Amino acid sequence: MTNDEGHERPRKIVHVDMDAFYASVEQRDNPELRGKPIAVGGSAARGVVAAASYEARKFGVHSAMPSVTAKRKCPELIFVPPRFDVYKAVSQQIREIFAEYTPLIEPLSLDEAYLDVTHNLKGMEIATEIALEIRARIKEVTGLNASAGISYNKFLAKMASDLNKPNGQAVITPKNGPAFVEALPVKKFHGVGPATAERMHRLGIDTGASLKEKSLEFLVEHFGKSGPYFYGIARGIDERQVKPNRVRKSVGAEDTFSQDLHTFEPAREGLQPLIEKVWAYCEANGIGAKTVTLKVKYADFNQITRSKTVPAPLPAIADLEEIISLLLVPIFPPRKGVRLLGVTLSSLERPATSTEPQLRLAL
Repeated sequence: MTNDEGHERPRKIVHVDMDAFYASVEQRDNPELRGKPIAVGGSAARGVVAAASYEARKFGVHSAMPSVTAKRKCPELIFVPPRFDVYKAVSQQIREIFAEYTPLIEPLSLDEAYLDVTHNLKGMEIATEIALEIRARIKEVTGLNASAGISYNKFLAKMASDLNKPNGQAVITPKNGPAFVEALPVKKFHGVGPATAERMHRLGIDTGASLKEKSLEFLVEHFGKSGPYFYGIARGIDERQVKPNRVRKSVGAEDTFSQDLHTFEPAREGLQPLIEKVWAYCEANGIGAKTVTLKVKYADFNQITRSKTVPAPLPAIADLEEIISLLLVPIFPPRKGVRLLGVTLSSLERPATSTEPQLRLAL
């Protein structure tokens, strides 16, 4: 993107991230939960925390933590069952607010999205003011707090949205972007998971500065196709566009259980929140899935996957639940306990918008 003098003009990217989204919706809808440590998820022995309120986070409770661990860290913790239909409806309200400012919206989940506001529908010049206005509109319409990060690319906008959470925003300018990245520990980089961070540490890469010292060839050798991405972000460079109609190749969720599972019923019960999570993502983004994959990791860390592909995208969550059960049944009884289960949906596609009947009968 260039200005009138032919110089490259920085893009204006906003990353909006709702604060403790599921937990905040529950506190909004039930005044008795306000100001209290709550966890959205199951409290059963093998339950898992889907989201934690800020009051619970002070005790070290966080999402994906086994419920028994969460209760140990915070004895006063209140468990609330998830209501994905409500979260989805609120997410849609938030999406409609975004659309008042820009058509370039790339949702990452029900509670966060990238917006490209370089050319916005309000004709506003300053991206920080757009972010402030969007956050105020979200508060007005939903009663919930959002945080935002503003920068000249997606990576830095995402990093900035964490800087002043909750209910705050931060900007990383082109001038201070490279220095910000240099000082950042690689384990905090968006796109660097625990396994990759550990591999980087073994290679002597602990911060953005030490990542920047490595050549492109070195990074490609050790990190394959992610190498060019790491080379760029170490210099504050990220050329990825905000893609409003992005269809991911797959969407998955998995959970490691606090105790190994040996029977079908607890395993099927443990899969339900994962099923609901991946289904909610697909519904929120208007996409359907034709391939369902069940991942099973045993106590000895060996793992298997079992998949089923159907001719057309699954029409309802009940169909997904049925396929998962069919894939799970032959696994039991297992030779060893099951420590992790995962659900992945792939062959994702947007349904055709045409209302024409699929078949025309010859008369």
